[in-house]
Amino acid sequence: MKNNYVASSILLLVCAFYVWACTNPNDTTNKTETAKSIVAEVAKDTVLHGKYLVEIMGCGDCHSPKMMTAQGPVPDPKRLLSGHPAADKLPPFPNPKTTYSGAWALFTPDLTVGVGPWGVNYAANLTPHDTGMGNWTYEQFKKALTQGKSKGLDGGRMLMPPMPWQNYVHMKEDDIQAVFAYLKSIPPVDNIVPQPTPPAM
Repeated sequence: MKNNYVASSILLLVCAFYVWACTNPNDTTNKTETAKSIVAEVAKDTVLHGKYLVEIMGCGDCHSPKMMTAQGPVPDPKRLLSGHPAADKLPPFPNPKTTYSGAWALFTPDLTVGVGPWGVNYAANLTPHDTGMGNWTYEQFKKALTQGKSKGLDGGRMLMPPMPWQNYVHMKEDDIQAVFAYLKSIPPVDNIVPQPTPPAM
């Protein structure tokens, strides 16, 4: 049976509240508002846990465009987790007179583009905009994260390196739900990320 930690936690807290309410019939507290407050607090904790996971998993290392600071490149807070900027042009390869051989894996300075034997791939937009994950269901997200299916679609292509989806195969259900909740809570960014291109023949 599918473990649904978030839903179970909310249900348990709401049930506990109503048991309390029934045993305190003379209490004048607005019981409906209190129940909403409990649900909101659980949801807030879930989002905060998701933020923590996204940060320690290094999702922004590739999925966030960078800005240069005195301490080096850092994620641009206005474009957090929005993927490779569609308007950015790729710099030339180190030796533009030859076709890339696939002997090395290369990255753009902000790490949003990877080049390797698999071709050229672009970090996806993970924000809740329609050009990102705005229309994704939880099940799609889980399938993408744990099965490597692009956009969580069964008939879709596999996610390309360097996306380390294999690391998340055994990720706990409540952790996946928390990451999804956090990604749905961040500001949406309109950014259509280019499709990957196959390696040169």
